[in-house]
Amino acid sequence: MTGMNENPGALVPELLLLGAAVFGLLLGAWLPRHRQWLVRALAAAAALAGLAATAAAATRPDEVVFGTSYAVDTLTHATRAIVLVAVLVALALSVDATAGHRRETEFVVLLQLGALGTVLLGGANDLLLLFAAFLLASIPFYALAGWDKRALSTEAAMKYYLSGAFLGVAMLTGTAILYGVGRSTAYGPLREGLTTAPVAAAGVGLVAVLAGLLFKIGAVPGHFWVPDVTDGTPPAVAAIVTTIPKIGGLVAAYRLLLVAIPADALDWPLLVAVLAAVSMTLGNLAAFFQTTVQRLLAYSTISQVGYLLMVVAVAGRAELAQPALLFYLAGYAVTNLGAFAVVAELPRARALDDYRGMAGRRPALAAALVVCLLGLIGTPPTAVFLGKLTVFTAAIDGGFAWLAVLAVVNTVASVFYYLRWVAPAFRTAQDQASPAALQPAGAWPAGTAYVCAAAAVLLGIAGGSILPLLSGGAAS
Repeated sequence: MTGMNENPGALVPELLLLGAAVFGLLLGAWLPRHRQWLVRALAAAAALAGLAATAAAATRPDEVVFGTSYAVDTLTHATRAIVLVAVLVALALSVDATAGHRRETEFVVLLQLGALGTVLLGGANDLLLLFAAFLLASIPFYALAGWDKRALSTEAAMKYYLSGAFLGVAMLTGTAILYGVGRSTAYGPLREGLTTAPVAAAGVGLVAVLAGLLFKIGAVPGHFWVPDVTDGTPPAVAAIVTTIPKIGGLVAAYRLLLVAIPADALDWPLLVAVLAAVSMTLGNLAAFFQTTVQRLLAYSTISQVGYLLMVVAVAGRAELAQPALLFYLAGYAVTNLGAFAVVAELPRARALDDYRGMAGRRPALAAALVVCLLGLIGTPPTAVFLGKLTVFTAAIDGGFAWLAVLAVVNTVASVFYYLRWVAPAFRTAQDQASPAALQPAGAWPAGTAYVCAAAAVLLGIAGGSILPLLSGGAAS
């Protein structure tokens, strides 16, 4: 049916991820354990091919395919690119932890399926597709959280699943309410329907849908799973679940509010601004008291989501909103994965004090850690610095100067807990931790950390030429 614009060619990156996951699962069922790396190589090849297809698609005009359900525009192209790069990084930093494992294939396949759901979240232009993408971006990651079947991982996976199930039901309920009062699930017609809908019912529906997206990005009040899942899973898994789902979830929230929800009918900008303020403040305050590195990074991700939600609050009200969101997401993804790569390289160093003397024994790795942690703070010339600067500017342009001031205060406060991790690494030799704590896992996580640290700096330096490429309206 040509009227439905059913064009599979517009979904090449998504189809590559799906095809590699399905074929990889079948291939892994027949390969001996020492040849499971072929499944990982297939996934990497699919991600690289997806990046090439994304670059080619970005040269074509924006379009909406399969009726009005899926938008192929700048937001979708950027989501694809960031997610596919994150998949490549995740595949690299997890090599030494998963190579030869009897569930190595499952790890790679679950990563790809979760990444596919994340990309679909970013491009969803219909409430039903949004919820389907939410499920696809959730269920594989629930299984990934319990992948190694340790007691802590199993507990983390259960908490992750129960939180997702509860807020997923809320999201489905909200979808039904918005459909009932807006008479459509497609974003464009839904916007028209909500202009005359009862405000109370529309508000309840929107809050319920946002609850699911807040769970997906790990923002308050859907953040309860983040510390336990991050601390209870292996570093490679923690890196994935605290980075990749956020990309699609934030783009989905931005598109939903910009295209489907009229701000003059529902005052969602103030609601999102309050959620941003609470998320960044709670994340930073809780991080002050952490003594383990993965739990510290967990609360760090909650605070970072708070900064990112600032841009969602000014969607359609500030010219810099979209480029700020996409650039910050790219910078955050590579910087956060780099920090987790350092953790993956030193799996026995779980506490902050275990990093004592690291600079003397592993100076290059210590330098990568410093770059990534200072990058998460927002120190020039890293990508997160330029991302935060653009986000704060967009917030002020959008009428939320108070939120920008609060974000600056939170950024300054975050220096304290990041330095609590950096300081032990540069203590003198006589204060070193036991050699066992700093035993390396292998070459792959360390190499990934070096590449991510370099990419964070290079992305920040090149940001002036990248930001203009991220502008453009959302297709609807």
